[in-house]
Amino acid sequence: MAELKKKAAYNVAIAGATGAVGETFLQILEERNFPIAELKLLASKRSVGKELTFKGKTYKVEELTHDCFEGVDIALFSAGGGRSLEYAPSAVKAGAVVIDNSSAYRMDKDVPLVVPEVNPEDAFKHKGIIANPNCTTIIMLVALKPLYDYSKVKSVVVSSYQSTSGAGAQAMEELMNQTKAWAKGEDITVEKFAHQILFNVIPHVDSFTDNGYTKEEMKMFNETRKMLHDDEILVSATCVRVPTLSAHSESVTIETVDPISPEKARELFAKAPGLQLLDDPSNNKYPMPLFVAGGDDCFVGRIRTDISRPNSLAFWVVGDQLRKGAATNAVQIAELLIK
Repeated sequence: MAELKKKAAYNVAIAGATGAVGETFLQILEERNFPIAELKLLASKRSVGKELTFKGKTYKVEELTHDCFEGVDIALFSAGGGRSLEYAPSAVKAGAVVIDNSSAYRMDKDVPLVVPEVNPEDAFKHKGIIANPNCTTIIMLVALKPLYDYSKVKSVVVSSYQSTSGAGAQAMEELMNQTKAWAKGEDITVEKFAHQILFNVIPHVDSFTDNGYTKEEMKMFNETRKMLHDDEILVSATCVRVPTLSAHSESVTIETVDPISPEKARELFAKAPGLQLLDDPSNNKYPMPLFVAGGDDCFVGRIRTDISRPNSLAFWVVGDQLRKGAATNAVQIAELLIK
């Protein structure tokens, strides 16, 4: 097991530094003033030599290899599942603790899956690797956890409205390029998504599995159970791609053992870490990706009793996918480890 010794500052590596999440890692580390002694930026061979700035200093990207983690204390991975499986063990062998943003290790029984507002204690059970959950699961669970602690949640029905940022920097660029092409009257090119995303809603964000759900939807089912340590909770998800650039929105309906009134839910939400209450629909005040993007907290609103079944509550939650749904959550895990 890789032990993280207490220091005044830590040697940090970012694998996948040139991707959308990798560059967001740099922003979050700087904003939160994470104590860094030395910083390594790692990516594939084609990105070697690219320059990125951190705290006013320019760093050159190095190639991600098995031998590049010597002296590294914490390795933040966002290089894709295949590269995580290939290179994370080498980082651990070199003495680093890996916080992995891919799906590679999330359901590994020996790897804790952590959202600091939900199950911080699990982070300290690591054997060198800690997994960062799927972005939609993170955003949902930040809002779900205070309700779950008040009355056990039996089932969840959730529909997500996921921005193009969830598919990476090239997907965001495709939406912008399609917008420009439409404005100029030019042909619209479709490459990153199954269909045109401009002026459209695509009812899946991942490939389908044999049960009719997508991989993304099954992540919400399995990851929720793992982090809540509850194999009885049922989660039925429909994950949808929408033409926004950043921040995911989710419509969530839960059934609880004991009833939770909207008033009680607001009280619980208002006290919960990482969550802000914005619930004044009569004045058109509710969370929206346009205003939530760029922040680390999730926002919850549209809180109401579900009138279709007893002991049920509905709410709307929005969070920035690149930040809390990915980079911020990983940095918060690192902060847990160094406290």
